[in-house]
Amino acid sequence: MIEVIDLVKKYGDVIAVDGISFSVRKGEIFSLLGPNGAGKTTTIKALLGLISIDGGEIKIKDMELKKHEREIKKIMGYVPERVAFYDNLTALQTLEFFAELKDVKCDCMKLLKEVSLEKAANRKVAGFSKGMLQRLAIAQALIGEPEIIIMDEPTSGLDAIGAYEIRKKILELKERGVTILFSSHILSEVQEISDRVAVINKGKLIAVDTIEALGKQFDMTPKLRIELQRPSSYILNRVKQVRGVRDASIDKNILEIICPPSIKTNVIKVIEDAGGKILDFKTVEPSLEEIFMRMVREDE
Repeated sequence: MIEVIDLVKKYGDVIAVDGISFSVRKGEIFSLLGPNGAGKTTTIKALLGLISIDGGEIKIKDMELKKHEREIKKIMGYVPERVAFYDNLTALQTLEFFAELKDVKCDCMKLLKEVSLEKAANRKVAGFSKGMLQRLAIAQALIGEPEIIIMDEPTSGLDAIGAYEIRKKILELKERGVTILFSSHILSEVQEISDRVAVINKGKLIAVDTIEALGKQFDMTPKLRIELQRPSSYILNRVKQVRGVRDASIDKNILEIICPPSIKTNVIKVIEDAGGKILDFKTVEPSLEEIFMRMVREDE
């Protein structure tokens, strides 16, 4: 659905995007990650045709963006990081305005119901909360039933309930076959809903894959969390001596061990031999935050 080939964008002497290449498959949720200033928003603007590029190529459904911009924009929706609507218009009038701009027929009340704003249809946007504005932005992006929706920090500034509602909507769109590309600084959110991620740093692409595959690629080891009845420094030291254990620490009654799954049985035996009584244990896979920090540090 989306193909970016050797994308380059410069602002004067600054190279904001430096030869980025990636593709997004139909119906997947694809996330762009990176520190502030990494080039994520610039890449999104280039995909939307909002800025000219200095090199490379962008294709949407095998159509070159430069040659087929009008056709491409008809099949795309966009939720910007900073949502801005006309304060003097109601929610319904706002959607009708955008439908007219896009030159498509739209059941705007149906879209408002889809984002739970039907009761606010005739309220002016000036009185909307941040969460309501974000939901209205998603409704606006759905005008014309686009095949691709691009979102830039869609849950930024929202409370937990508002962020949950946006994530739920994104997953519903995926079920309908919509292709979604979005950027976010909330890595737990990205881990929860993304099929694949692309990590950008200083304008360069440093990794593209599933979160699980990235963890393996960067040799990120799972953690073993063991709840003990009476943890002690003696047990901790014995565990640290087990071959294959990379690190171990105790927080209250939880013994946390970084080790490959293959030595889990050995670790448990050592704890029991040292007099430890195990109440519970579980294996925790590396979080996206840990993987991301590792990638960026190594790239630096």
